[in-house]
Amino acid sequence: MFDLDNTLHNASHAIFPTITANMNVYIARVLGDGVTPASADVVNAARLEYWKRYGATLLGMIKHHQVSAADFLHETHNIEQLEEMIRYERGLARLLRRLPGRKILLTNAPTRYSTEVMRHLGLRRHFSHHIAIENMHVHGQLRPKPSKLMLRRLLRKHGVSAQRCILVEDTLANLRTAKQVGMRTAWVTQYLRMANPIGVAPLPKKLKRPAYVDVKVKSVLQLPRCMNRLR
Repeated sequence: MFDLDNTLHNASHAIFPTITANMNVYIARVLGDGVTPASADVVNAARLEYWKRYGATLLGMIKHHQVSAADFLHETHNIEQLEEMIRYERGLARLLRRLPGRKILLTNAPTRYSTEVMRHLGLRRHFSHHIAIENMHVHGQLRPKPSKLMLRRLLRKHGVSAQRCILVEDTLANLRTAKQVGMRTAWVTQYLRMANPIGVAPLPKKLKRPAYVDVKVKSVLQLPRCMNRLR
């Protein structure tokens, strides 16, 4: 299972800053008084609190402010000239052909955005399934990464044991829960700019591999040389 943003392409270059700006505008409008948007301090505090409590800012906005998930995702990922912002390494298609097993895209991004990025990367045909955030419901509730419930349900649906599955990700919180359900984990680091997905903590100069990460690689292109450690 492969994450998309900051795993298969460099979202930190321009896409994440744009999504963050869109998200701030959206949250400020929701938290405002109907006339004046909420201040930057209020917005940043809410984003951090919801991310810490729920693993995703969106879940906090749904729970506490009754926003529509579809509306939130549309507004925050409405990016003009998206293709011009995408940066990625050459050789990704060749890499995916070399790696054994089925490949599944597992992204907390919405379907429309992730489909466009994958089309530009030219990788869609290399994945048997494309699982975006809209597909991550458990018992009628949205459960995106790092939800263990969602991961377990996904494994059952695809008929694979956790021990035979590898999650390739840039986000440590997602890798931690994957390891807790029994999956193998590969941490991709080259596109990281901040220590967490909402950009409120600086990245340490030296990234240490946590115990729940089986393999730490700079680039997904380095995965073939690590397969013995991931089997």
